[in-house]
Amino acid sequence: MKKLEHFLEMMIFGSRWLLVPFYVGLVFSIVLLLVKFGKEFFHLVSIVMTAPGTDIIIGILTLVDVVLLSNLLLIIIFAGYENFVSKIDTANHEDRPSWMGKVGFSDLKMKLIGSIVAISGIELLKTFVNVADLTNDQLAWKVGIHLTFVFSGVMFAVMDWLGDKKK
Repeated sequence: MKKLEHFLEMMIFGSRWLLVPFYVGLVFSIVLLLVKFGKEFFHLVSIVMTAPGTDIIIGILTLVDVVLLSNLLLIIIFAGYENFVSKIDTANHEDRPSWMGKVGFSDLKMKLIGSIVAISGIELLKTFVNVADLTNDQLAWKVGIHLTFVFSGVMFAVMDWLGDKKK
C-alpha cells in the first residue's frame, strides 16, 4: 500500500509540469501584444500630424494599455511558474527582477487586481475623452464596471490584511 501511496504522490507532484504549456502560451501572448503594440504605434505615427488631439491621447492610452497588459502577463508567467512549477535558475543574473522569487500567491493576486484596475482606469479615461459619443447608459455601465473592479481590489486587500493580521 505504501508503494501505491508513493506512486500517487509522485504523480500528483509531477502534475505541476502540466502547467508549463499554459505559461508558454502566455509568452506567445506577449508576442501577440508586441504585434498589436507595433500596429497601434505605426498607426499613431501616421496620424500624428493630422488627427485631433483626442485621437492622439486615445492612441497613447492604447499603447499604455498594451504595455500594462504585457507587464501583467510577465508577472503572471514568472510568479506562477516559480510558485507552482519550478524555480527559475538565473544564477543571480544581473538583470533578474528584484521581485522575482518573492511574489507569493497573495502578492500575485494583488498585482493582478491592481493591473486590472489600472487597465480598466485607462479604458475609462479613453471613454471620458470621447464622452460625447456615448449614451448615459453606456457611460454608467463603464463607470459601474470600473467601480466593481476597484471594489474587488479593495476587498482583496482587506482580506489579505486580515489574513496577515491573524498571523
